[in-house]
Amino acid sequence: MKLKTSALTAATLLALSGAALADITIGVSLPLTGPASGLGIPVNNQVKLWPTSIAGEKLKVVVLDDATDPTNGVKNAKRFVTEDKADIIMGSVATPVAIPMAGVAAEANTPHLSFSPAVLPAGQDGWTFRMPQSNAVMGFAVAAHMKKQGIKTVGFLGYTDAYGESWLKDFTAEAEKVGIKVVATERFARSDTSVTAQALKLVAANPDAMLIVASGSGAAMPHKGVVERGFKGKIYQTHAAATRDLMRVGGKDVEGAFVVSGPAVIAEQLPDAHPSKKVSLEFVAQYEKAYGAGSRNQFAGHGYDAILVMEKIVPMALKKAKPGTPEFRAALREAMETMGRTVLAHGVLNWTKADHWGYTNETGVMLKVVNGDWKVE
Repeated sequence: MKLKTSALTAATLLALSGAALADITIGVSLPLTGPASGLGIPVNNQVKLWPTSIAGEKLKVVVLDDATDPTNGVKNAKRFVTEDKADIIMGSVATPVAIPMAGVAAEANTPHLSFSPAVLPAGQDGWTFRMPQSNAVMGFAVAAHMKKQGIKTVGFLGYTDAYGESWLKDFTAEAEKVGIKVVATERFARSDTSVTAQALKLVAANPDAMLIVASGSGAAMPHKGVVERGFKGKIYQTHAAATRDLMRVGGKDVEGAFVVSGPAVIAEQLPDAHPSKKVSLEFVAQYEKAYGAGSRNQFAGHGYDAILVMEKIVPMALKKAKPGTPEFRAALREAMETMGRTVLAHGVLNWTKADHWGYTNETGVMLKVVNGDWKVE
């Protein structure tokens, strides 16, 4: 009887200990290979710098490669919610992968932090929150800069996928507000190695400026394509190109390019009054200590901000439920919708139940490539 009592006591203590030290499981799907790997690898680098616990609860982080493939992204997301019992899933950086992942998250009632500005149909983003700035917010900054430059007409060269199409829609709307017209549109696939035909058509349209919508090192190819076809006007890039891969691959052809970005990329150049300066500098110091001077980029910054969000919402959710339960997942979502003004490396975020984007039009920072480096405009 004594043996049975001791065994029961040990089992009870073990169960209580497990409840007190329940792991918070995060499933992260990133393109570590494939066309968008230049975006996914920096996020994964930042994930490796995450703390091992939050609010006294151990973090269990599962990272899977989606290879920039929507099918793989869905497979990863389904594994997270079924096998890993993830409290929250994150990813992907590639928009075509993030969108179907959002569907899995919604079906499983699991919070989803997207590292892509994924646009979802109305009413279908109840569980998805975006770490990047929306294309509309960044398009606002681009259009405002173009207006100051006296630009009246723009040629559009972008991906055929959801990222390209959402940028075309949002930028066109912002441009029209300030009297700028998109006069020619051409598209290309992420896997394409040349845009010669598209570039020739755009140059023939003779716009004042070009807007390239591509990502990472892949943004250099279309940029070089329009330059090599003789375009002499100004060339703009989106926040998916706010990485040194653009300059590394593009070389002299991207000199003078204008790139919209979140503030994390140019922390030192922010005015002291900028709300994100302190946090941005902390991100840069941590990341570049680990990976070398100049290694920072837009996407690593989103990885840094994601854990800042977790550090804010986890204590809120723990007041209502324990990790590993549907109640905890619901509490995490509620916490994101009610956490209020939150200063991140990439700006000031304020998600609400009606707004899972959160950033304001003041978020976008215009950069210019000058002597192979970033300079704030």
